[in-house]
Amino acid sequence: MGKLGIPFAVFVNDADQTLQNIRAQMKGAGQFAWQAPDQAAQFCLTRKINLDEALRWADASIQNEERFENLSTKADILKALNRQDEAKTTWNKALEKAKAPDLYTYGRQLQNQKKGAEAMEIFKEVAKRFPNGVFGYLAQARLKSTAGDFTGALSDAKQAQSAAPSEGQKQAIQGLIDRLQAKQDINK
Repeated sequence: MGKLGIPFAVFVNDADQTLQNIRAQMKGAGQFAWQAPDQAAQFCLTRKINLDEALRWADASIQNEERFENLSTKADILKALNRQDEAKTTWNKALEKAKAPDLYTYGRQLQNQKKGAEAMEIFKEVAKRFPNGVFGYLAQARLKSTAGDFTGALSDAKQAQSAAPSEGQKQAIQGLIDRLQAKQDINK
């Protein structure tokens, strides 16, 4: 008689185990820097679990060193907890702290989360506040690319490449330039 194979999938919920490990780390040296509590809060936010605990970790991170990264984490947690007024106040505080790379990276994260309209608002802010740096030029290129202005976007991307401080950045921007020359939207 032949053997019968039955396909099945096994899923392991390791979030509980990871949370236990995070809690243990938060009792050690990790609690005294801003990064570990912010990463712990991000872990919960990404999975939409333990948001009250995530908010405490975000607050601990901010207490250690107030930065754009942990303020934006807190704002996102407050939004997820449906505390919109607090989220807006915290986000405005994050914007005050933000430097060009912070905002640009946040905009790219929003794009990766399929939140294109929100990302474009962030890129508008980058272009307005930091118009002449590498990230300002890249933000302007993304805005123009979305609008179908590939010639303008290409010009901005080339300016970004000229302003880029490292060879790695110049090469990454070359990929955007190549796509714009082919009249492809660099936001897709």
